[in-house]
Amino acid sequence: MTYGDALAEVRSIVDEGDDVVSRVVRLLQETFDHYSWLGIYLVEGNDLVLGPWQGPEATEHVRIPVGQGVCGAAAASGQTEIVDDVNADQRYLSCFPSTRSEIVVPIAYDSRVVGEIDIDSDRPAAFGDEDRAFLERVAELIAPHCLQE
Repeated sequence: MTYGDALAEVRSIVDEGDDVVSRVVRLLQETFDHYSWLGIYLVEGNDLVLGPWQGPEATEHVRIPVGQGVCGAAAASGQTEIVDDVNADQRYLSCFPSTRSEIVVPIAYDSRVVGEIDIDSDRPAAFGDEDRAFLERVAELIAPHCLQE
């Protein structure tokens, strides 16, 4: 499946409006081989709290303070973070020994970060400009479904 095809699927899920975030997480993790683990963190106060995720195992990082680690940095800045080699980035909070690279895409709604897409890959330098553009568009589409009540 291409990024364009996957984006069409995401739009379809969003249009249906049922269990959007969980379904999008499942779609993305199952569609792209280089997405080893994928989770959505939602902003709750000054923390990121793990929501729906897909991958071989759970992460111990279910609550991350905004500003801590790569995830917290992306939430604080509102900018996508791509880490080609997690072992070379002091901010990286290790989840799995197999992880080699990571992308974190903030999810913004009404000019504030409400969550983020966090993806680990077992491949070094797995994420490029196509992933960034695609995931930033996915974040825009799912943002209304990531609001905390």
